[in-house]
Amino acid sequence: MSELKIYADTNPQQAQTYTDYATISALLQEQGVRFERWEANAPLEDTATQEEVIAAYRVDIDRLMAENGFQSVDVISLTPDHPDKALFRQKFLNEHTHTEYEVRFFVDGQGLFFLHLGDKVYTVLCEKGDLISVPAGATHWFDMGANPRFKAIRLFTNTDGWVANFTGNDIAERFPRLEN
Repeated sequence: MSELKIYADTNPQQAQTYTDYATISALLQEQGVRFERWEANAPLEDTATQEEVIAAYRVDIDRLMAENGFQSVDVISLTPDHPDKALFRQKFLNEHTHTEYEVRFFVDGQGLFFLHLGDKVYTVLCEKGDLISVPAGATHWFDMGANPRFKAIRLFTNTDGWVANFTGNDIAERFPRLEN
């Protein structure tokens, strides 16, 4: 189940928690963050190729590409048996920004986004069917957990793909991580 927690950025021990999709979407929209649910237009096997995954969500992908000028789309996946899972996890655990939207749609599995907006930290547990679009310039980090399992569609305006500008703030070290 998708979940939103809102913390004061100085108090990682106490949060308001929301699990209702409409409430999560509305609270995030107030912060300029898009949160949607998508459904595939065809059944997908666990072994579906990148092309099959993109085809199953083509209508929603095309809509976002047209709305935001995205130039490329791909599919990434990670499983608990990947030999570099700890390295990949660490890569995203420090607070950073991007010059473009960070868009992720979870075809399967889960991941935890942390959004440091103003004096609050919003944690968004995204699961199968969830799309999150973090605005350009928003400080955030991502945790896939120690035993990652996800398949996600990514959309980019920058054809170089994922490019982070790290803030140097150690806030990510103080907040609870994804336990999986």
